[in-house]
Amino acid sequence: MALDHDAGFTYEAETKDLYAMGEIPPMGHVPKQMHAWAIRRERHGEPDQAFQLEVVDTPTLDSNEVLVLVMAAGVNYNGVWAGLGKPISPFDGHGADYHIAGSDASGIVWAVGDKVKRWKVGDEVVVHCNQDDGDDEECNGGDPMFSTSQRIWGYETPDGSFAQFTNVQAQQLMPRPQHLTWEESACYTLTLATAYRMLFGHEPHDLKPGQNVLVWGASGGLGSYAIQLINTAGANAIGVISDEDKRDFVMGLGAKGVINRRDFNCWGQLPTVNTPEYAEWFKEARKFGKAIWDITGKGNNVDMVFEHPGEATFPVSTLVCKKGGMVVICAGTSGFNCTFDVRYMWMHQKRLQGSHFAHLKQASAANNLMVERRLDPCMSEVFPWADLPAAHTKMLRNEHKPGNMSVLVQSPKTGLRTLEDVLDASR
Repeated sequence: MALDHDAGFTYEAETKDLYAMGEIPPMGHVPKQMHAWAIRRERHGEPDQAFQLEVVDTPTLDSNEVLVLVMAAGVNYNGVWAGLGKPISPFDGHGADYHIAGSDASGIVWAVGDKVKRWKVGDEVVVHCNQDDGDDEECNGGDPMFSTSQRIWGYETPDGSFAQFTNVQAQQLMPRPQHLTWEESACYTLTLATAYRMLFGHEPHDLKPGQNVLVWGASGGLGSYAIQLINTAGANAIGVISDEDKRDFVMGLGAKGVINRRDFNCWGQLPTVNTPEYAEWFKEARKFGKAIWDITGKGNNVDMVFEHPGEATFPVSTLVCKKGGMVVICAGTSGFNCTFDVRYMWMHQKRLQGSHFAHLKQASAANNLMVERRLDPCMSEVFPWADLPAAHTKMLRNEHKPGNMSVLVQSPKTGLRTLEDVLDASR
């Protein structure tokens, strides 16, 4: 049947119970089943083993939920973790029979629960990944990220974006930047909102003009947004890379300077204090600190360290942070057993701060910067639907290009910006 769309055009589409990838149903028609990349407990392992194509039931909505037709999805490290079942299996949390990963998406609102007021069928949206039950003190006047019901959609829930449809809470939706393609819109929300909260969400150590920030993994998804956000605040980013080929990319984002960590040998767990091994580590760590001074000026340690590798870098991070400064960490991609010399922590009164994604107000503030074209999505690679496991394999092996990756879902090719574009390209 022909259905009107808010953009002012109509299209013909058949009503069916299952659609091929890239085939668009009539606006608002929810098929019984959908295609998805599913993980099952018995398949835990590397991405090409863990992710398998399946036909599954289309999710049913609760009263405050929204069904989104997914045009494109972002690739994040939690998809790697979900596939591996490490550090924990997602099935130990949600207990579902299968897990659909994916914690970033761009798409179109396709159905809404009866209590949803802010969104309607046809709205173009991006999805942020924080969910909560909304009925405790932290969700009502506190910080929803501290709620005991807080969970990450697509990692701690079984219904992420690697499917034709995904169901999300209405408060997860934000307007899609209309100047971006579907795949560009899908690649940024998780890493951008995480970086925003790390830099601006922990008073009194929220970032201020003129401060210096050491950014690990400066060419990656988190790092590329951290550098841009640091610039918006009038502060200085010192980026750390592991490949000299990434230097120009990081400097092009606006970093004040770049350090190649491969020029130093002070990585991994801290040697026992006051041993010869510790003395050698400390000598190398001081050389790294001097490289920071070469950028910030002699004696100017960084006000903040933007941490996410964890085990490999944490001892150095806690050393080079200034007195009264903050090390803020959101992940442990190199390992979870973090060590450090606590003397430099208590004597210099430094703050160690954990940070986990962002609540809606923070995510929305970050998204507005993207809508206003003040940030670049830094999309590096786009993969077709069939290559979703390969994208995660590249991330697992740190073989991906600088920036953020996306996978096409219902959008049939890159460069499309509207539903009309998708329909034209599918004909």
